[in-house]
Amino acid sequence: MKRGRFAPTPSGQLHLGNARTALLAWLDMRSQGGQMVLRMEDIDKPRSRPELAAQIMDDLRWLGLDWDEGPDVAGPYVPYVQSGREELYEDAFARLLADGRLYPCYCSRAELLSMASAPHGIASEGPVYPGTCRSLSAAERERRAAAKKPSYRFAMPAHGFHYNDAVCGRQYAPPGAGGDFVVRRADGIIGYQLAVVVDDAAMGITDVLRGHDLLDSTPRQLALYEALGLPAPRFAHVPLVLAADGERLAKRHGSAFSLAALRAAGTAPERVVGALAFLCGLIDKLQPVPARELTAGFTLALVPREPVRLTNEIARFLIS
Repeated sequence: MKRGRFAPTPSGQLHLGNARTALLAWLDMRSQGGQMVLRMEDIDKPRSRPELAAQIMDDLRWLGLDWDEGPDVAGPYVPYVQSGREELYEDAFARLLADGRLYPCYCSRAELLSMASAPHGIASEGPVYPGTCRSLSAAERERRAAAKKPSYRFAMPAHGFHYNDAVCGRQYAPPGAGGDFVVRRADGIIGYQLAVVVDDAAMGITDVLRGHDLLDSTPRQLALYEALGLPAPRFAHVPLVLAADGERLAKRHGSAFSLAALRAAGTAPERVVGALAFLCGLIDKLQPVPARELTAGFTLALVPREPVRLTNEIARFLIS
């Protein structure tokens, strides 16, 4: 059986871009008779807030989306919050370390920031790491360890990855795509890439639908699946939702585009779903529609391949 998931980070309120991704992931599973999992990615405890996790669940249910397993719905893979799954991440970390797939990194924050101006490229998590600490001698590592606790990076393999994205089509990531990345920070917090791979594999997730901004995470995660001997899911990266100014919808555009703000303004959930469905090419005109009515005939082939813009017309529809 197909199993999909929506995995928000409870560090802020859901905005329309997040809601669009949740809706498409939900439709992808419900249209195929699959199961839907809700997982809270709160591994970064300083940024995550329990009250926001509760609000996210409330907002999703208000929108008409449900899930078969989650933080508030019993399932076989409890807990459905990353902060309760740290033992699994540490086990995977220990396996990778024993297999020689990791190395300690002693670069300071200032050194890492300076890499942003170097010609290595930028990935979704920041500047591509050039492998500075990968080739350190044992003596140099010992010297640096005396002064600084290291983070640990995964050494990307010398081969590339071919894969088919259900929205973006055939993809090829060349060797080392994205650079070596952190799997455990110096403060002990497990990195996103390792946690999400461990969780998706452990929960039997077969289909991962997420925003296009995470497309460059895919080769990193494929490398981890390979190193851990785990099956990789099908990936689908949907285009970003842009604000009227053409920039990616984000907190700087204000709270007016959060589901909480729309609810407080009296907007009906069917109007939000209708606006999102229109943005995604699922309906050809702006009109209120319940989420459940979109499942019949849903296919990812309907989803546009380019970023979609939250126009003034759509904004007026939402608040009228």
